[in-house]
Amino acid sequence: MNKPVFFRRPFKYTFFNATLILVAINIVVFFLTNFNRSLQYALSLNVYYVINYKMFWQFFTYMFVHGGFTHLFFNMFGLMIFGLSVERVIGSKEFLLFYLLCGLLSGLFSFIVYYFTGSVRVMLMGASGAIYSVLFAYAVCFPNSRVFIWGILPIRSPILVLIYAIIELAEQLFTYSNVAHLTHLFGFVAAFLYFVIRMGINPIKVWKGVLKKEKPNREQFENNEEE
Repeated sequence: MNKPVFFRRPFKYTFFNATLILVAINIVVFFLTNFNRSLQYALSLNVYYVINYKMFWQFFTYMFVHGGFTHLFFNMFGLMIFGLSVERVIGSKEFLLFYLLCGLLSGLFSFIVYYFTGSVRVMLMGASGAIYSVLFAYAVCFPNSRVFIWGILPIRSPILVLIYAIIELAEQLFTYSNVAHLTHLFGFVAAFLYFVIRMGINPIKVWKGVLKKEKPNREQFENNEEE
């Protein structure tokens, strides 16, 4: 059997609650940045700081910074709800790579948008781009799952992704707020590309299979130790 190309070589499956570790890091950073506002500016992503002060670490650190408790709570709630399930399917190492890479790419995309639109004063912070990627991954790994909106309305996970995408696009086009809607949307795009390029899985085909009442092949999500 031919070995997979280097970017598709699977990790040995392990599970060590990476989701909880990420939540803990976000909480620690939240308290540190609330006691030290200059640290918040140093860790958030800002075009001016990156270009003029070479603070390139911001592409990575921005996803651990949150502007308030509500911002932190809902992001970590979403990470706990969807992240633990996804992590158990693909393994902790794969999940960490997925989460951090999608978050980094979402930040990079936002940076490019801010740079070319002259939004050099914007301070991008929050795990939302990575969280939206995790939601997308949940919909791929559990396409038959139903998520209860407000604890009442059951919606299949792929439909929930579509609804969120429409809402974020509409908010970006027709409203003005300090919410990074484009970062959220690119979280979906980054997750889609990750599944196609890294895992060799086409999410559209997975969801079409669900519509045709076909059970998803769970083996395609599993990472086995390479021979």
